[in-house]
Parts: sequence; structure tokens; C-alpha cells
Amino acid sequence: MKTLRITLAQINSAVGDINGNCQKIINCINKAKTFKSDLIVFPELALSGYPPEDLLLRPKFIQTNRQYLEEVIKATDSIFAIVGFPYFYKYKLFNAAAIIYQKKLIGVYKKMHLPNYGVFDEMRYFKPGDKALVLEFSKGLKIGVNICEDIWQEKGPAQIQSQAGKAKIIINISSSPYFAQKLALRQNLLSKRAKENRCFIAYCNLVGGQDELVFDGASMVFDAKGKLIAQAKQFQEDLLTVDIDIASLTSATRSFRKNLPLEYVNIRAKINDKPNTFFSRKEKTLGRLEEIYAALVLGLKDYCGKNGFRQVVLGLSGGIDSALVVTIAVDALDRDNVVAISMPSMYSSEGTKSDAKKIADNLGIKLHIIPIDSLYKEYLASLRKPFAKTKSNIAEENIQARIRGNILMAFSNKFGSLVVTTGNKSELSTGYCTLYGDTAGGFAILKDVPKTLVYKLARFRNKIEEVIPESIFKRAPSAELKRNQTDQDTLPAYSTLDAIIDLYIEKDKSISDIIKRGFNKNLVKRTASMIDKSEYKRRQYAVGVKITPKAFGRDRRMPITNMFKE
Repeated sequence: MKTLRITLAQINSAVGDINGNCQKIINCINKAKTFKSDLIVFPELALSGYPPEDLLLRPKFIQTNRQYLEEVIKATDSIFAIVGFPYFYKYKLFNAAAIIYQKKLIGVYKKMHLPNYGVFDEMRYFKPGDKALVLEFSKGLKIGVNICEDIWQEKGPAQIQSQAGKAKIIINISSSPYFAQKLALRQNLLSKRAKENRCFIAYCNLVGGQDELVFDGASMVFDAKGKLIAQAKQFQEDLLTVDIDIASLTSATRSFRKNLPLEYVNIRAKINDKPNTFFSRKEKTLGRLEEIYAALVLGLKDYCGKNGFRQVVLGLSGGIDSALVVTIAVDALDRDNVVAISMPSMYSSEGTKSDAKKIADNLGIKLHIIPIDSLYKEYLASLRKPFAKTKSNIAEENIQARIRGNILMAFSNKFGSLVVTTGNKSELSTGYCTLYGDTAGGFAILKDVPKTLVYKLARFRNKIEEVIPESIFKRAPSAELKRNQTDQDTLPAYSTLDAIIDLYIEKDKSISDIIKRGFNKNLVKRTASMIDKSEYKRRQYAVGVKITPKAFGRDRRMPITNMFKE
């Protein structure tokens, strides 16, 4: 059986580390040679890292990418390679795929469809390509190459390549950011494209964390009937090698109008002789909670690793949010690199204080206990005169949160630790957080995680190993900034609140639409008002891992000064 052996190199590129990315690419090429692979494929902008954002506006950045591409070219001889890189050509910049064989750059495909929605901003930097590329790989075997968004277009390059260009295999290189259960969307889309064009599709996706984005990998291959025949690991670097029986390939040739935007590159590559070993592997797809948890772990791990932070520090209150955050931190960085600080006040319950210690003991991490009563009294004494003849209110409550923020930042400055905040999406949506207090920090793991999901993730993690005390799940959530306080003194029940947030923020439903779904009119209006008035807090919040289709920041960009009201 004559087989084409393809290796999908699912690598974790770091934005701007062009030398490091280059070496990683070359190492994968050398490994693929030992597999006797005919073709190795790398993700979108693998050489530069994705997304490079305004680095793309710097000529030196583009020049350096081109210089290191030459090093990659030198590493190919018996193997054919497709590598994503930024390509400057005729005074225009393109998101491109380098086609490399026998130490030569034999072609360049330029991405035709540039996404400019959600987290994407490619029209700011790139020009679209105007030709679908087909490689005449060997006698009778044609391969189409396209990039990420191109495959999402029903009448896009894949249709031209397979139906007019007679391509029997479509290679798509991608850097597709994660949100919960996006893999199922990709699987359905790629299966549909394979069936309608009667071709194999090999999809190579990036993996790793980049600021608030996480790329989940899960590179895949589908046969011409739309069946998933191979899948790489999620949230891990992986080399997925697949054998395709060339004799079984067909193409969906149809009558097309003349002068289609189609470009051919004839390479006549030699298909390697192979031993009887047949390559194919299909990794299991993670469940929803498992994949979200993995995304949060990878997001923190790569943010620290790629920005030079060895250690993180956080406030451990004994509540559910900080309990989940500290557990994620230990899973991402190991226990020796996580420092927790318990900062009880006169309002802290014995339950939360003891639970903070239990979590630290269960995880085997260092816990500093620094009571803030004396500091709080000093603040109140200093403010006694200007605050005279006023009632105690949220101002006095928030002083406690800001004292805690100062202590955490002191540890950060002294030991070079990254402060990890513990607030969740429900709190951030409604502004139920203290600016420069519990919002102080460099990375917000739960920024895009609603409160109800926090509980589910904590339960999920406890099934692996019970580290979060049961009492935390049963206790009513509270900021503990005054006596007998609970979150529901200010907020609706979290199950109701999160449902409203999902409709108002994620799905852009109007207040009237939400009320029609059976929610209390006054409750919806009050929640929407809290959300609208809190944009200034969100604008100053730390970056955090995106796990929903519409995260604050890159996805949802509302003006702070906003006079529009429904």
C-alpha cells in the first residue's frame, strides 16, 4: 500500500521568541524525519507566535522572522514542510504559509479570509491573499493549503482547491483560540467540509497560553466521508502522525467558471518508502469541566513561564474562589512555587480561617497568616476627623480589601511573585469587587468563570483528589467585610444572576427579552444597571483566561463613558 505520511506538529510557540520557535520547529522536523514522514505541518504563525499584535508593525520583527525562516528552510531536505509565518511582499504584509522542500522555499500561500470579530483583529495588520493554492505533490496527488478562517468559509479556498483544483487533501494550519466546547464546533465544521468536498482534511492547531488566550491543540484528520480518523492531545504539545492510503483518495471535481483565483505549485515530491508500521492515533476528547480546568491551568502556567514569573502569591480567604484558584496554581506551577496569605479581620469567621489552613495543608503549600485588624484600626483613626458625622458604609468596608491588596503587592515586590487575583466573572460583571483591593494583581484566573461554574470546577477537582473542604461548599459566600454579611445581601442568587449575565453579556439580549423569559422585571433592571455601571472596573482589571465565547476585554469592548440606556 502506497501511503502518504503526514505529521501535524502541534507546538506551543511563544510570541516574539522567534529563535526559540525556530528551534522548536527544526526539532520537530528532525523527529518527523525519523518517522519517515513525507510532510510536516506547523500551526498558523508558528514562527512568530500568535497573535503578535502590534509587533507586526515593527519592520525589525518582520525581518527577524524572515531570517529565521531561512534556518527552517535549511533543515528540510527529504521532508516537505508547511510553516506559518508573517510574510512581507510587495509592500504588503500577509498571514502566510511557507511551502518548503529540499532546502528551498518553493511557494507561499497567503491567507484569503481575515477574521475581524471577537478576539481577532487581523485586518489591522494583514492584507488578504487573492489565490487559493494547490500543490502538485506527486503524480496524481494534489494538496490544498489554507489558513484557519479560510476553512470556516463555505465557499472559500477549500471548495476551490478540492472541486476546481482537484486537491484530494486539504491542509489547514490554524491558531484557533479556545472557549468551552469549541472543539465540537471545529469537529462538526471540518467533518462537513471533508464530506461536501470529498477530500481528506488535516487540521493543525496551535497549543499554549498567550495572555488571556489559550490554544487547545486537538489537531485532527478527517477522511473524505467526514469521519474523524486521528486526533492529537488537548492542551499539550503533540506530534500527530497519520498514514493516508493514496489509492483511496478521490477528489470532488466539478464544473467551475474559468479564471478562478487558483495557483498551482508543482513540486513532484518523492514519497518515502516506509516499513509496515501504520501510523494513526485518536486521543479522547475531554469532558466540559475537564477541558475548562485544563485551559485555566495551561493559561496560568504559560503566562508565568513566558513572562518570567517563577512564583505566584494570592490571598487565601477560605472561600470557594480562592480555594479553586490556589488549587489551579498548584497544578500549574507545583506547590513550591505557590505562596498563600491569610489576612483575617475582626469580621472573618472561624470557619473561613480554619478552612484556609486546611486547604494550604492539603496542598502542601506555605501559608502566611497576617491579621489586618491593627492596620484597619490605624486607617480608621487617620480618617476619623474627615469622616466625622458620617455613617459607616462601603468606604470602611473597602479599606479592608485595599489593605489586603497592599500586602499582596508588598510580597510581589519583595519576592518577585505574580499576584493572582481570585475574583470571578459574576462579581466582575456586577462590579461586586473593590478597585485596588481584591482586584489588585497581575493575572485573574477566574475572570471569565461565572460563580456557579466555580463550584462545579471545584467539585470536579475534588473528584481527582479531595483538597477543598466540604464546609466551603456549604457556607454562604461572603466578602466578610462586615458582620453577618453574605453576597446575596447585594446580589441575586448566583444561579439567577449567572443566567441573566449569560443572556445580557454572552448573548446580547435586551432587558425586555430577558424579562420575557420569566425573570423578575426589577431584578433584571437592577442587574443590568450594575453591569453597565461597572465597565470602568473591568477596564482596570488584570488579564485572565478566556473560557467563554464572549470574555471581557478582547471580545466585549464597551465604552466606559456611555450615556445609552434601554
